Amino acid sequence: MQRHGVTIPLNSVPLSAHRRIIEELPDLGYTDAWSGEAAGYDGFTPLALAAAWAPSLRVGTAVVPVQTRGPALLAMTVATLAEAAPGRVAVGVGSSGPPFVTRINGIPFEHPCRHVRDTVRFLKAALAGRSVRGVFDSFTIEDYRPALHPDPVPPVLVGALRPQMLRLAAREADGLVANFLAVEDLRPVKEAMGPEGEGKEIVARLFVCPTGDLALARARGRALLGPILNARTYSAFHSWLGRGDELAASRRAWAAGDLRGAGDALPDELVDALLVHGKPEECRERVAAYVAAGVTTPLLAVIPAPEFGAGPGGTLAALRALAPTD
Repeated sequence: MQRHGVTIPLNSVPLSAHRRIIEELPDLGYTDAWSGEAAGYDGFTPLALAAAWAPSLRVGTAVVPVQTRGPALLAMTVATLAEAAPGRVAVGVGSSGPPFVTRINGIPFEHPCRHVRDTVRFLKAALAGRSVRGVFDSFTIEDYRPALHPDPVPPVLVGALRPQMLRLAAREADGLVANFLAVEDLRPVKEAMGPEGEGKEIVARLFVCPTGDLALARARGRALLGPILNARTYSAFHSWLGRGDELAASRRAWAAGDLRGAGDALPDELVDALLVHGKPEECRERVAAYVAAGVTTPLLAVIPAPEFGAGPGGTLAALRALAPTD
């Protein structure tokens, strides 16, 4: 079964206006709705609503930070959602970064890879109904005895960018959550996962602007990508992918405090590689290319386009136009 997902909450649509859209997604051929968590919506409330509004959708997190909830609270939250939507829940966890862990939550950002690994181990044991106790590298659990035993056990995925975390996703988890990558990046990503990654799920969030206006698409792409590609984690990821020279001018502008200039300095070719844009049929072809390269669950994050109008109606019209045709 080829999965085809949507990132929620939807861009420019208040959560109170999501129901009509979510209810229609299965009829359009979408199988999944996944959320994330940074400094806006929490990662689980939109999924609980989506699971109730569309009982056939699988819901998942792509991703929630491992530092901002204790391991037991995270396991309890996932297990609760899994009891409400049995067999339809996946949890993706990641290391996030200092802006969201320390600056807004006051939590030290320490040993991110170890913390992700320990959380994955904890979750896989707790969600399977096993008691957890002992000293991990990044936390100590005296005795957690899960009261909820979801059946089936939700898969645990890891949000990963570079080799150490990619190997962790392959070795310890049930799959990978990827973000802000081009089709050609799937090859080095899969190589870094190694043979243990064979057959595991690869979830990729794909930003899609379904417009035939090339200048508009690139402008919106630069506004989105300028801050992202200059963030510590994604800057290092794209350097590892060999894009240091392509990003040099943008990094200089960013370091000088010229935020708009950082976006303007991104090469057209890079914007085109990282943002899916064009007429809807062209966007579907681009998404299919990601699937052919190894993505098992593409998640569309729709950027509003003037062809479809604004607000909930425009977003629903865009999702209808982008819906899988097979």
